[in-house]
Amino acid sequence: MRTWFPAVVLGAVAAGCSQPGQSPTQPEVLTTPLFFNAASGGPENHRTHLSGREEVFTPATPGAPTPADSRAQGQAIFQVSPDGSSVDYTLLASNLENAVQGHIHCAPAGTNGPIVVWLYPGPTSTAPLVGPTGRHDGVLAENTFDGSHVRPTAATETRCPGGVKTLADVLDRIREGNAYVNVHTNDGVAPPNQGPGDFPGGEIRGQVE
Repeated sequence: MRTWFPAVVLGAVAAGCSQPGQSPTQPEVLTTPLFFNAASGGPENHRTHLSGREEVFTPATPGAPTPADSRAQGQAIFQVSPDGSSVDYTLLASNLENAVQGHIHCAPAGTNGPIVVWLYPGPTSTAPLVGPTGRHDGVLAENTFDGSHVRPTAATETRCPGGVKTLADVLDRIREGNAYVNVHTNDGVAPPNQGPGDFPGGEIRGQVE
């Protein structure tokens, strides 16, 4: 049974739209409760803030658009069950156009790594949505994943220190700082990477803490 603890304040993505000439929509306050892990006796929550500045991306043409140009931002919040067998999550995004997929990837900051859990459209997803999907402000996905949703990394995968085979491995990589959330966009028109709303390799990213 979960033991709920006094709420902790986390950043959430505001649902309001930015007006031309104004700064991007800023996070407002969201409160989410902490709970204790029955085994460790400590809180088992993890989170990250996503932005285009965190993407690892080199444009094919110097001076071409990059995810750093995006005004989109996001938040991912994870709550581990007391027995460590599942994870509840909420993925939020604001000022984002054409979201087609989102995942937990395994790699340290500054490195692109393999997908280990799908978050959007959902943990059972195996393929991205087809863009364009329009503008999004608010909750992008809210669901639960467990060991059956983990995508194991190859034995030769050097970008994922320690590797991933089980949910326990995913949690270990998160605790070590070797996991990040990435939300990908696609306007459905070739060529890719033409600006915000069209970065199939990822538009907003954040290392999970």
